[in-house]
Amino acid sequence: MNKRKLNIVIRKLSEYFGNPYDYKSKSPEILDVLIATKLSQNTTDKSAFVAFTNLKKKFQDWDKVANAEVGEIKKCIQVCGLSNTKAKNIKTMLLNMKKNYGNLNLSFAKELSEEKVYEEFLKYDGIGVKTISCVLIFALGRDAFPVDTHVYRTLSRLGVVKANTPEKAFKQIKDQIPEGKKYELHANLMKFGRNICKAKIPLCNICFLYGICEFKEKTIFRKRPFPLKIGENNFIILENL
Repeated sequence: MNKRKLNIVIRKLSEYFGNPYDYKSKSPEILDVLIATKLSQNTTDKSAFVAFTNLKKKFQDWDKVANAEVGEIKKCIQVCGLSNTKAKNIKTMLLNMKKNYGNLNLSFAKELSEEKVYEEFLKYDGIGVKTISCVLIFALGRDAFPVDTHVYRTLSRLGVVKANTPEKAFKQIKDQIPEGKKYELHANLMKFGRNICKAKIPLCNICFLYGICEFKEKTIFRKRPFPLKIGENNFIILENL
């Protein structure tokens, strides 16, 4: 774990992407965050947001979703891909939570420690560390560090972490990030991964972190023609609930 490099990355990302979103400015419900994060898996945040909005408009509350047919749920979320699997998972999760807690009010989690929040919600199939980290940030106002594919890829290429899974990368870095900087780093790495350090064709020829990057193929991508147009993909679903 290269802590000096980590601090350089945090600073340079902040200079490029500007002030971070104030995740304490509003607190969506825990279930809203859980379901929105589930919907965002393997699709774009914009598509997931449409699916989430469709569910809210159709059913008004999550109790009605729990009692709905899987097919009805699927119709609402088919825009975001893997709709059949996601519809089944969402319904199953809601029914199991009603069975365990008597209702779908998860506000009790506000009183739990960070470790207990992970312990409580990891019991449910389809909910992983990344999803619970999102709950800690957006619903509970804690400073957590979700590691998604963009975060894992960019940290690995930069050489900040040496891990072969996102979960191991999370354990390696979570306690090394300066206090109050976890969500900022997460969001900026997402934007960096979407817009510059892309999975298939990274834009190494315009990268402001090129000098400290350890990506083995960076010299190859550095020689590619400068892109005529650089798109911007900075929409994050959980900042818009």
